[in-house]
Amino acid sequence: MTRNHPTKVVITGASSGIGAATAEAFAARGAHLVLAARNKGALDLVAERCRAAGGEALVIPTDVTDAAAVQALAARAREHLGGIELWFSNVGIGAVGQYHAVPMEAHRQVIEANLIGHMHDAHAVLPIFLEQKRGIFVNMISIGGFLAAPWAAAYAASKFGLRGFSEALRGEVSGYRQIHICDVYPTFVDTPAIAHAGNYTGGKTSVPPGVLDPRTVAKAVVRLADRPRNTTAVGAPAAFMKITQFATPNLSAAMMNGFMGRYFAKADAVPVTGGNLFAPPADDGAVDGGFRRPDQRRAGMVVAGAGVALLAGWLVARRGAGGDDGRSKQLPVRLE
Repeated sequence: MTRNHPTKVVITGASSGIGAATAEAFAARGAHLVLAARNKGALDLVAERCRAAGGEALVIPTDVTDAAAVQALAARAREHLGGIELWFSNVGIGAVGQYHAVPMEAHRQVIEANLIGHMHDAHAVLPIFLEQKRGIFVNMISIGGFLAAPWAAAYAASKFGLRGFSEALRGEVSGYRQIHICDVYPTFVDTPAIAHAGNYTGGKTSVPPGVLDPRTVAKAVVRLADRPRNTTAVGAPAAFMKITQFATPNLSAAMMNGFMGRYFAKADAVPVTGGNLFAPPADDGAVDGGFRRPDQRRAGMVVAGAGVALLAGWLVARRGAGGDDGRSKQLPVRLE
């Protein structure tokens, strides 16, 4: 993609965070955009910034949990843009709390938005791609697609589901060389999402050190318009995510559970809230969540690097701990 050939892009979840940052990044390259989310006012703010950056933007308020609305979005976007080259499926919400303490309607809404909503996106745009014989579907997943998140069980279910969904779609379109299903797996990102999430813990939520700038993730998405690839990890190596999920799934989840329990036992008390699960927040439109600090980013990179080294060393040690017949002992976890 060049300035002389602006990409025709649809972004769902474009009203804040990664979606807004990606819209602005594409706009800076002269892209023609269709921006979708539930909050029209927030979308209008993002669209204004996109136009100021050099792009064109049409706002279409859409709730991705409504299949008919997403079909209408795709049809109108196709008519407006004269085709769709890249669809960024980016909606993501969450509910924080121990599974039994979070109402089932909250769990269900997370699945509806994060998994079914992305399926609605793909169901609407894939026929267009197949008719065009080209197109890029970018699926925003997260590190949560590899590493389960206790105290966010529905979120984990949605992200693991998205990973399987993408792999299935890739198989179905494998005969079309110019149709691509691309997954993006960032680690924690400094967006308003954590403040907007449903919170059933009774404690104030925060993020770990080293959170990513949303613009870093946006750049990774924009690069996929030029060079589509199946898996893009941002903030930690994809191989580390895969190995950790394969080698120590129960251990990593247990460690995270312990951390969450200790954190919320000391966190400042706040009222229980459904956040943006059932209605968009009034203060959308922002890219940043306000959690990021440069010193924490460096610390996060050190921790991530140490984690890779420790896991690699552990695997080597396990391989070298075989019995007299030279075979490695079985890993002390059950792989499911």
